[in-house]
Amino acid sequence: MGLRSFFDRIEPSFEKGGKYERYFPLYEMVESFLFTPKTVTTAAPHARSYIDMKRIMTYVVIATIPCILFGLYNVGLQTNMAIAEFGASGWRAAIIEGLGIGFDATNPLANMLHGLLYFLPIYIVTLVAGGFWEVVFATVRRHEVNEGFLVTSMLYTLILPASTPLWQVALGISFGVVIGKEVFGGTGKNFLNPALVGRAFLYFAYPAYMSGDTIWTPVDGFSGATALAVTAAEGPAALATYGITWMDSFVGTIQGSMGETSTIACLLGLAFLLLTRIANHRMVVGCLLGMIAFSTLLNWIGSDSNPAFATPWYWHLVMGGYAFGLVFMVTEPVSGSHTNLGRYIYGALIGFMVVMIRVVNPAFPEGMMLAILFGNVFAPLIDYFVVQANIRRRARRHA
Repeated sequence: MGLRSFFDRIEPSFEKGGKYERYFPLYEMVESFLFTPKTVTTAAPHARSYIDMKRIMTYVVIATIPCILFGLYNVGLQTNMAIAEFGASGWRAAIIEGLGIGFDATNPLANMLHGLLYFLPIYIVTLVAGGFWEVVFATVRRHEVNEGFLVTSMLYTLILPASTPLWQVALGISFGVVIGKEVFGGTGKNFLNPALVGRAFLYFAYPAYMSGDTIWTPVDGFSGATALAVTAAEGPAALATYGITWMDSFVGTIQGSMGETSTIACLLGLAFLLLTRIANHRMVVGCLLGMIAFSTLLNWIGSDSNPAFATPWYWHLVMGGYAFGLVFMVTEPVSGSHTNLGRYIYGALIGFMVVMIRVVNPAFPEGMMLAILFGNVFAPLIDYFVVQANIRRRARRHA
């Protein structure tokens, strides 16, 4: 039985114009969420692109799969290694012990399962809390629930520490969806990335839960610094004393948020997005050039009081959320620049700002989240000046 036949049988008034549809557009929300709407143009002369929103959002979710899989493994790996020293407790440990899998950090299956037990609750709460607000606004505005929330929910989950309390997860995604997107009209009308808005809200509202050495591995008694924290305090040369190598950071077996530690997993997602033309390469190139140029300049200038000045660009690439933000946040088409030259400038601004925040403001060593939000704010202004420059150039040409 098709979806349309199912709704027609259980309630004929769900048809277009029915009394229930006027107040609660359940039919349209479900149908457009699961299937491509009939309103998609497929033939000339009006078709501009064969890629609709459903396909774009699906491709982005597919691109996050490497980060999800490695995130599950790394969360379990870090947790199991900490359990070997501090012991296990809680319902997750009871499930793993009941299944007879154990906490062997050398067992990939044990790591994946343990990571899944942290990932799933956070993701489910994100879907329920954020989906609630999506349905509320769709009902009030009488439009369908689109696929944009699937991407937002996945990205939001992946940039959270595994130890984040579930009530904070719900609060953060609610703030991100309502204040970061829906108050501006919904998907396609927001000028800030909703996932980053929710994450930033949690960071500034509950800094004790979102920063520090105890949040990265959810084991009581554990304390471990991230590579960025070590670099900000002691410089990149001190990373070796903490057992952190560049290859560890590139692969992703280090402390960090659930889905953003592995640079290679992020690059696999980037390759997919570039091949499918979902991501614009100009933003990526601009962000890389801005980061490389400014970090190299700071290396050349040097500092006797700030050891972070010595951090080379290839360490900035693999530390913190730079790679994840570069792939999934910088390339986000709605909140970024839309002119070709503007995309280069937009990316370069973010690359510059992330190094500026990490090095010059060591109180917030991550930097990528705030840099992207800063770029989001200036994206319309960048496009404005690019368009005005084009208008003046053409006016001079034809004067």
